Amino acid sequence: MHDSGIAAKNEFARIAFICDIYDDKLAAARQKFSGAKETKNYKDVMASNVDAVLIATPAFLHPEHFEAAVQARKHIFMEKPAGVDSAGCRRIVEAAKKADKTKRITVDYQQRYGKDYQMAYKLVKSGELGAVKMIRAAWLGGPPPTRTGHPQSEEKIRNWYFYRETSGDIIVEQDCHNLDVVNWFMGGHPVKASGYGSRAMRTIGNVLDNLSVSYQYENGTVFSYSAHQFGRQTYQDISESFICEKGSVNTSRRGVTIQRGERKELERVETAHDITQDAVNQFIEGCRTGKLENAAFHAAESTLMAIMGREAIYAGKEMTWDRVSKM
Repeated sequence: MHDSGIAAKNEFARIAFICDIYDDKLAAARQKFSGAKETKNYKDVMASNVDAVLIATPAFLHPEHFEAAVQARKHIFMEKPAGVDSAGCRRIVEAAKKADKTKRITVDYQQRYGKDYQMAYKLVKSGELGAVKMIRAAWLGGPPPTRTGHPQSEEKIRNWYFYRETSGDIIVEQDCHNLDVVNWFMGGHPVKASGYGSRAMRTIGNVLDNLSVSYQYENGTVFSYSAHQFGRQTYQDISESFICEKGSVNTSRRGVTIQRGERKELERVETAHDITQDAVNQFIEGCRTGKLENAAFHAAESTLMAIMGREAIYAGKEMTWDRVSKM
């Protein structure tokens, strides 16, 4: 309920309707959002008079729920990723093409809305540092919490994150954040990928807990990516680095580091707040003032990039964009 909590603090927004299939989840939301209507059927929300919907369901349900929100002509704020497979991404794109052009569609790739990320993007795109020649990014951190105390019949929904069929694996559900930043800065998607992954420490579910993928863009630029979710972590790095002809830029949720030309000293800009606030508040302001966007297209593209990396790992061989697009 992180995003909804941020929305509830905005003076121009109110949580009017809550939906979940489990009683305990509804009870928790009831305590947080007093007076909101309740339902276990998402179609009730779509049929109501709410202005905007927040889609924060398990990733495999995003295409279905997004399609319904478009048909209901709502403003939409959807958690990433777009889906867990290529078919889901295509479904998102087709629905987005039919969306009401007076409605705002935002997908929660928060970095695109953080002011320090936007500053770094403008610097890289300005050409001041020359062309991007190599990219490195990582999400080396801990695992999400494991839920317990529920019937086995509810396992794959309660702990949906830990199952390939419901989350798309860690590269799709979590690592897509880094991948989206790289696509944003590069202005498009890579054309091929190869990689490896394993379960070195994980005991729950069937998703990986570490991986490494090499991507290549059409212009030949190489992007090296690594990720892990180790419970007893001794090293953490969640960032993106763009190595250019005349310097480099490293971006993260904690801030931006810039190296210009031959200068040895680094410029550092610290981000002192949760950039999710920027994404949610810009969404609300856009709905109010008509500053619209349809982020579903780049969200589907970045999700498909993650799927390409995943399929390269699973198959143990190079995967191309054209091939994964048709899967």
